[in-house]
Amino acid sequence: MPQIVRAGAVSHVGRVRSNNQDSGLVGKHIHAVADGMGGHAGGDVASSIAVKFLAEHDVQFTSVSEAQEGLTALLHEANELIVDAARTHAELKGMGTTADVITRIGDEMVIGHIGDSRVYRYHSGELKQVTVDHTFVQRLVDAGRITPEEALVHPRRSVLMRVLGDVETAPDVDTYVVPAVDGDRWLLCSDGLSSYVDEAQIAEVLARKVESSREVGDDLVQLALDNGAPDNVTVVVLEIGEKPLESIKPKVVGAAVNPMRYASNAPKRVKRLLPDVLQSRRKLAARPENEEFAAPTDEMFNRILAEEKRFRLMRRITWSAAVVLLIAVMVGASALVYSWTQTRYYVGEYNGNVAIYQGVNANIGSFELSEVIDETDLSVDDLNPYQRSQVTGTIAFATLAEAQDLVERLINGTAPTQPEEEATPVPTSTPTPTATSSATASATSGGE
Repeated sequence: MPQIVRAGAVSHVGRVRSNNQDSGLVGKHIHAVADGMGGHAGGDVASSIAVKFLAEHDVQFTSVSEAQEGLTALLHEANELIVDAARTHAELKGMGTTADVITRIGDEMVIGHIGDSRVYRYHSGELKQVTVDHTFVQRLVDAGRITPEEALVHPRRSVLMRVLGDVETAPDVDTYVVPAVDGDRWLLCSDGLSSYVDEAQIAEVLARKVESSREVGDDLVQLALDNGAPDNVTVVVLEIGEKPLESIKPKVVGAAVNPMRYASNAPKRVKRLLPDVLQSRRKLAARPENEEFAAPTDEMFNRILAEEKRFRLMRRITWSAAVVLLIAVMVGASALVYSWTQTRYYVGEYNGNVAIYQGVNANIGSFELSEVIDETDLSVDDLNPYQRSQVTGTIAFATLAEAQDLVERLINGTAPTQPEEEATPVPTSTPTPTATSSATASATSGGE
């Protein structure tokens, strides 16, 4: 029969947080990850209460159905302790935590899940997310309103729809039953890993042959840190096999390692997972929602959707205004450039004759930046080669008068007929005849 042959847990505070609000558990029978609601006082307390309670009730269930009911009951009881602590200590009001719990029953893995921490199964070389996030964006994905890729960068991706804790609704726990297969690896993790490491990278790490599950956990946490994870990162790694590969000792990591700073005044829960525990659940009194939790009611969902609609509308208006402003700037700049071009003139060819153009000899697409304002009767063919090349290549002027002056000279034949020649360099010294040369010249002269 398959069993858990390796188990390891690792937790890290992350690159930004000053305290660790995650907690993790590797037990004899129960294993868990809890992620305290970040940004609120008491997130570490909430996750610690949940994990410590699970560690105290690390029992073995006798059947899958009992495990499903038992894990649900455990999470409800942990929720009661968190609520009691928040009632006793006002500074903890609004605290909460996610929770994922897993246990093996024969050849099945039974999971209890609430929040956005995740459980993955690595089976036959493929990684699959078993749990479904209880988040606002996941509900949008399920409703077909956004894609999974859009959910990764959605501005409300941190809004939780279900948690344990001091919130305005009783916890609604999901349970899953999945086969336990020899060679599988299971991963429980907080969103400090899943939000910053893609599944392909996680699968690559889980595929490695290593000496311990702790080593796998260390590699996953380091990968999250290398990817810049600012949040707490907690992982629990389990390996399924036929024979034990390492001694599994119960341990907690993260916030649950620290002594409890706050305690509930409620009667201590006894170690039992019986129907009367299930029947003892009670709905919590309405409490102000905090910024990371939204009650999973249609009214709340529609309210957030309305906010999203307003946000998208404002974003469209902003983008539209920006586009209009950009177009206005471009049009204004174009108008200024065009106005400047119309202060320029040049002499060129038009229909074989010499002509004066206003503007510059250039186009913007199909739009010409010049037009003929004076076409003469002087044919370009009547010009000498130098003048013809100058006119066909266009001659630019700053004023109309200068252009008219050149045309007048071309007509009268007084325009330059060739380029001005450069002056011939003057030698720096003139050779002086030598004495021998002078004498020879004299002798020659006398001989005549």
